[in-house]
Amino acid sequence: MMAAFSRWYDRLRGAGAFAVTTPPMDGALQPNQAIEAADLLHAAAAPDNLVRSAVGLLFSSGNAILRLDSGDELVHRFDADISALAASPDGALAIGLESGRVLIQGGAHDGLSIDKLDGRPLVCPTALAFDDASTLIVCLGSSSNAPARWKRNLMQQGATGSLWRVPLGGKPACLADGLAYPNGILLAPDGRLVVSESWRSRLVTIEAGGRTTMLLSDLPGYPSRLAPRAGGGAWLAVFAPRGQLIEFVLGERDYCDEMMRDIEEEFWIAPSLTAPHSFLEPLQGGALKQLGMLKPWAPTRSFGLVLALDAQFRPVASWHSRADGTRHGITSCIEDKDGLLITSKGGDAVLRLGPEMLP
Repeated sequence: MMAAFSRWYDRLRGAGAFAVTTPPMDGALQPNQAIEAADLLHAAAAPDNLVRSAVGLLFSSGNAILRLDSGDELVHRFDADISALAASPDGALAIGLESGRVLIQGGAHDGLSIDKLDGRPLVCPTALAFDDASTLIVCLGSSSNAPARWKRNLMQQGATGSLWRVPLGGKPACLADGLAYPNGILLAPDGRLVVSESWRSRLVTIEAGGRTTMLLSDLPGYPSRLAPRAGGGAWLAVFAPRGQLIEFVLGERDYCDEMMRDIEEEFWIAPSLTAPHSFLEPLQGGALKQLGMLKPWAPTRSFGLVLALDAQFRPVASWHSRADGTRHGITSCIEDKDGLLITSKGGDAVLRLGPEMLP
């Protein structure tokens, strides 16, 4: 009874879950244009899923896996777009597909195909990681929406994601359920499983019994993939910004449902991976431009953002592509001896932040 009253009172005041405020970009998140200045390594359609494998640095583009350190050499091609990718210590690759499958290529389990976990359809593979050569950790973002329908899942306020430990050829175990679009996994050196929960804008650890412990909360955007950082800590890709208008629409369920029913998805009041390109989009040019120029601080549904986190998962530095940039939709990153590689899925580019740009 008290919970229902508290929810009603929060809605009346615009507080709690009904607040439309978003965190400011300050401190370690002070805006810059470092991603716009990063070196272009490779132009590709919607690059994603950077991983280091036995054959070199790989990334996905549509339904193909390409080798980065040899230009655009094709490694594998599949019958559906790739939504997740991981490399095993024994040289195997785990590939999550939009069609609702995880395939194993190479290694001792070569050819294994997984389309169900404990009888549940594998609808939305968003992130994968090998715990060891025979054990895979699987993030499922949703039980009803495929990865390409992430925007619909957000606008539905989906919280049906789950995390699984899958012995290859064995019985999978659900580690956590009811997650709001888990979208990245990091196996921390101390053995913890760190997960980015996109729609709750936070990082959590998953512990025994599915209990979650907060590591980092109230991010100004929707977090995606995690990667280890030399010297401890992690790199975090943030693929789209939060905004007051979007938060307001999410709280107005009748309006939101009608918008999803009657308007093309591209033109929803919702986050985007790409910079504006049509006058039909919400927040049209006349509301954004001053004296004919799009300003960096203009309201935006897309941006580029990468965070450096310390060993306690606190932000210590960040790199941005702001409203007037084009290198938006940063979905994955990985560190090497020459700096930090990042994929701008919305900007169709694989980029490098040189070591002189890193803390």
